[in-house]
Amino acid sequence: MGMLKELRDFAMKGNIVDLAVAVIIGGAFGAIVSSLVEDVITPLLLAPALEAVHATDLDKLVWNGVKYGKFLAATIKFIFIAFVMFGLVKAMNKVVKKEAAKPASTPEDIVLLREIRDALKK
Repeated sequence: MGMLKELRDFAMKGNIVDLAVAVIIGGAFGAIVSSLVEDVITPLLLAPALEAVHATDLDKLVWNGVKYGKFLAATIKFIFIAFVMFGLVKAMNKVVKKEAAKPASTPEDIVLLREIRDALKK
């Protein structure tokens, strides 16, 4: 029974649960970014470039037998993910700095002890 309790305690630690949630949300976010690149950005921004090389799909671009279209699509996805993650981290850092800038209030018992100390000095 002791080993099962240890396993349960280990599995329910905050860090592991947070990591599991992050992986699941990351997978969902990846699907959103893939759809954004394939369904929105590629048709809107890359359509003129694809038409210039007589291609209809970014993934089907080939040069001397090298399928660089998939690499190009993956690179675009990475750039968008990196940009969004940079924005999120920057926003989180801004919030953390604001919280750190607030002066911490002194607990009431410390204030009372200081008053007693000052009264004793007089």
